[in-house]
Amino acid sequence: MNKSSPRLHRPKTLKQDNINLCTSPKLCLYTLAICITLLLLLQIQSLQQWQNLVFKYRALASPPNCTTTTTPDAESISQKLRDSVTFLPLKDLRFANQPLDGHTWFMSSMYDTREEGEVQHQQFPSDSSKGRLLCLKGRDTHDGSWNYYALAWPEALPSNATLMKGLTFVAYNHYNFDNIWHGLSAVMPFVAWHRKNNCETPARWVLYHWGELRFNMGTWLNTLMEATFGQAPYIEGFRDIEDDGRAVCFEKAVVMRHNEGGMSRERRMEVYDLIRCKARVYCNVSVNQEEGPDIGMTLLMRTGARSFRNDTAVIRIFKKECNKVKGCRLMVAYSNNLTVCQQVKLMSLTDILISPHGAQLTNMFLMDRNSSVMEFYPKGWLKTAGVGQYVYHWIASWSGMRHRGDWRDPDGETCPYSDDDNRCMSIYKNGLIGYNETHFAEWAKNVLNDVKTKKSEEEASKHGSAPIKTCDCS
Repeated sequence: MNKSSPRLHRPKTLKQDNINLCTSPKLCLYTLAICITLLLLLQIQSLQQWQNLVFKYRALASPPNCTTTTTPDAESISQKLRDSVTFLPLKDLRFANQPLDGHTWFMSSMYDTREEGEVQHQQFPSDSSKGRLLCLKGRDTHDGSWNYYALAWPEALPSNATLMKGLTFVAYNHYNFDNIWHGLSAVMPFVAWHRKNNCETPARWVLYHWGELRFNMGTWLNTLMEATFGQAPYIEGFRDIEDDGRAVCFEKAVVMRHNEGGMSRERRMEVYDLIRCKARVYCNVSVNQEEGPDIGMTLLMRTGARSFRNDTAVIRIFKKECNKVKGCRLMVAYSNNLTVCQQVKLMSLTDILISPHGAQLTNMFLMDRNSSVMEFYPKGWLKTAGVGQYVYHWIASWSGMRHRGDWRDPDGETCPYSDDDNRCMSIYKNGLIGYNETHFAEWAKNVLNDVKTKKSEEEASKHGSAPIKTCDCS
């Protein structure tokens, strides 16, 4: 009888084990889930260790109610945080084709704080900056991509950085600070922030145009800011910082880069009310001047570009219509011949402002609310000037004025291109303005009659003297 030979059992290989393990789909899923869970636990533990390291450094760097002590551990962490500060160009050339869109090419990595009806802004330190301060570096006046910004912890500022105490206003202007319209648009948001934040005033201003440093405001703008904040604006030039590569950090900073963006019409009117009130107080102009006319009609003239071809004829037309209305007085002035306070006084006496399109029309907000504005354009602006030609319609609405329409001269230089060709604007931009006696006379008559009626209604509704309006910020 033959004995069967014993069955030989070959040891299983690792490859065979793996194959057997994966023959069960459920077991494979369990194994994968365990691996993922372990990886997540390791990541969470790593993040907690880094967070504890930062908290430990802060505790070591600033122990409460005792003399600050520095340990080797804290010093090491401090240096690492200093070294981690990354400076980026103030002007981000990636957005050169859309410099005003979104975050703008100025400090393009930063988000603005947006509150319903309030001005868009950035504030440092704040919750959004996680308590970090704003730091700037560079003093270039020709290329903003050579000036830089960064955020840094107060306890770990960049090496050799200078800390500037107090509140700093950082203003971005896509145009300039000399033109009174563009300048006011850039700084007016700071007045809104000032009004909302217990009238806190800045220790300094830092001015940027396309990320390039600027060291002056126009006289008109400078005077209005002095009147509003109670002190002449100090424009920071970083003259005490000899090394252009040395960083400057600010104890508190507010940055504006969208002009009045985000503000409701009500907020804008409140801010213009404040500036108007402060300007009148500064210039010692009484709100209710008994010697003033019943209806003040002002021709605010220009010289050069966008002036009237025949000033004498235009003045004669409006004076004739003003003389037909009892209590009307025509005042004629050239904005370039007036001091700031003379402009404030003139506007306080003006109920109807008549002027060509131009920066001098910015003065309209210095009139009482509900005053009227009549505007004039040279030939060609309607089709070639873009939306910017309506800025004085906007400011009239924002400041509580009544824009009573405009007149556009149909005559002027001829453009060799089609009427809507943008190249024509170079011809039309600085054109002169003619006149139409029939149209001007009828227009003036209608506005005067309307203003007279409204003033009579207001007078009839008064009981005793009207209270003098006081400024919100003392």
